[in-house]
Amino acid sequence: MICEKRHRYDPQHNNLPADQSGAGRYRCAGCAYEKGYKDGLDRKEQLNLDLDSLPESQAGTVRHKSPHAVYATGYLAGVKDSYK
Repeated sequence: MICEKRHRYDPQHNNLPADQSGAGRYRCAGCAYEKGYKDGLDRKEQLNLDLDSLPESQAGTVRHKSPHAVYATGYLAGVKDSYK
């Protein structure tokens, strides 16, 4: 499955670390962010990124970005927002 969501071009992903190797290669970092954000809002204590559940993406600002770093960034943002 290929991601077609607009978050593929979100400039917030520009400064995240690149990752062109390993299991996360070609996975949509925008979808990883959304998953992390939701898990953060829910303040999950058992985290599971599950890279295989993420669609692929080679477009825009998410190209070659670390899904691990993006998930963690989304998780932190979700936790912060859960206190609002």
